[in-house]
Amino acid sequence: MDVFYNPNGIGDVLIIPLKDAEDRYEITHETFGPVTKIVNHDNTVLGYNIFQASKHIDLQNTGKIQLTPELLNTIKQLFESHGIQDKLDFDLSPKFVVGYVVEKGPHENADKLSVCQVDVGNEVLQIVCGAPNVDKGQKVVVAKVGATMPSGLRIKPSELRGVPSNGMLCSQKELGMPNAPKEKGIYVLDDSYSVGEAFPV
Repeated sequence: MDVFYNPNGIGDVLIIPLKDAEDRYEITHETFGPVTKIVNHDNTVLGYNIFQASKHIDLQNTGKIQLTPELLNTIKQLFESHGIQDKLDFDLSPKFVVGYVVEKGPHENADKLSVCQVDVGNEVLQIVCGAPNVDKGQKVVVAKVGATMPSGLRIKPSELRGVPSNGMLCSQKELGMPNAPKEKGIYVLDDSYSVGEAFPV
């Protein structure tokens, strides 16, 4: 899970996004000291903003920051000190991992899409992929559900032309890698990578 801190762009605010709002006009806010809790119309928590973040949290990096157990513990202490009772049981497992394409099959409703079964170490995910170079037996970079791409896109469970897809097989360009090839295609890894290991993004 990632949080975001851009003091030059938006000020001294740590942003903890949890879910996207379906309708931004039905969002409400609750403030507890430096913490603003953002809530949807159905009381679903969309996220939190921590203002004057540098006074409360030792932030060494800017931009997208991986939420570590240590950082989460600091945030929990801040919440408790301001009477916020919310359980911050966030999934801290890596969201970009090395996967192995176990199977590749045709999509029943789209000639240019493939339906892949991808081993990510602790589970096998079904991922619909439109890359022309995807194939069985490849090691690839998987953006799991909950990942935030360098472009800002958040990966969510979806259906592509009627087939469920849980994650994304990534190209070098989508991963924001320098000198990424211009031709379309996923990033195929060599055998030095281990299935399930985190891939740095």
